[in-house]
Amino acid sequence: MTRTIATLMLCVLTSFMNAQQDTEKKAIKNVIETFFKGLHKGDSTTLKTTLHKEIKIQTTFTNKQGEKKLVTETREQILTNVSKKKPSDKYFEKLLSYDIKVDGNLASVWTPYEFYLNDNFSHCGANSFQLFNNNGKWEIIYLVDMRRRGNCDALKVKK
Repeated sequence: MTRTIATLMLCVLTSFMNAQQDTEKKAIKNVIETFFKGLHKGDSTTLKTTLHKEIKIQTTFTNKQGEKKLVTETREQILTNVSKKKPSDKYFEKLLSYDIKVDGNLASVWTPYEFYLNDNFSHCGANSFQLFNNNGKWEIIYLVDMRRRGNCDALKVKK
């Protein structure tokens, strides 16, 4: 009888922990979706709601000369750049998958993507987001993306 009760309690506890983990992952995914809604619309106010005040933003790419580059942007720079988006420009970053890892108040999210400008393929890559649960609100504290023009099939997750 004691074993049955212990097993039952373990099952209940495991179910509760899994449900809590799923709730956190949904909240994290929502932050990233909101980030991209702001980016696509050129809405820096929406984008700002997803960013921690001390976020670090970087991009890595290989230039035309074959040199690997890393560019760092401030929170203010990304917000200004997004707000300057021309209404005629249509941005669409198609996220191919989400790989979300959570431990306490820290989350890591990997999102391979394809980027389209005015409905034309521009480039592909992957985003790596680090989020912090700031007293109940998930915020992006670090974002690095990688950009490339070719070999985009390698980014797609096989199911």
